[in-house]
Amino acid sequence: MRKNIVAGNWKMNNSLQEGLTLAKDLQSALNGKTLNCEVVICPPFIHLAHIAGEVRTIGLGAQNCADKVSGAYTGEVSAAMVASTGAQYVILGHSERRAYYAETNDILKEKVLLALANELTPIFCIGEVLSEREAGIQNQVVESQICEGLFDLSAEDFGKIVLAYEPVWAIGTGKTASPEQAQEMHAFIRKTVAGKYGAQVADETSILYGGSCNAGNAKELFSNPDVDGGLIGGASLAVDKFMPIVEAF
Repeated sequence: MRKNIVAGNWKMNNSLQEGLTLAKDLQSALNGKTLNCEVVICPPFIHLAHIAGEVRTIGLGAQNCADKVSGAYTGEVSAAMVASTGAQYVILGHSERRAYYAETNDILKEKVLLALANELTPIFCIGEVLSEREAGIQNQVVESQICEGLFDLSAEDFGKIVLAYEPVWAIGTGKTASPEQAQEMHAFIRKTVAGKYGAQVADETSILYGGSCNAGNAKELFSNPDVDGGLIGGASLAVDKFMPIVEAF
């Protein structure tokens, strides 16, 4: 069965001390609550091992991993290193990684394989930029990202993937895809997966929305049948902004 997930991507924010405080405060806010979703936080690499000891009901993920097993790759962090911290998830293919660090679908394919080999759950990001949306080719762009990055996987391994649709034009801009636009794309993504792996695998795949999701729009977005949660950026950096999104389920 597919899961509802609300994942916080902290990006390059918070010192170690600030990150520990945020994680502890979030855990305290969650204690005793009955939730209808899994909560995940994805802090910077250097926070992971420290935060792992402070969270009990919160999933932990990295924001990236290397496309190599190990070796002379200064500054890189391998999937095995991520797993050794106690993390269970890793974000791969975020639009910022694709745009600023030239990560291609071929590179991401390797990262996915290494993540799965180390029993990490990839949160695989897909989505179009504004010019692609305005040109009406958003479906082709997203389909290509899915096919080229993931469709070499077996059905069993694909079943371990979480997808995150992020309309790049709505990230950090204050713009948000309307609930109708989000549902339309998520339904298309599920149909694309079904075409490759069948209806059961597609129905069991969690597809998150990531694009300026906040306390004001989360409930409406999450009410769509094919939207299974959110990949949250800025709103995940404050408990009082993140908790209403979690509770939108």
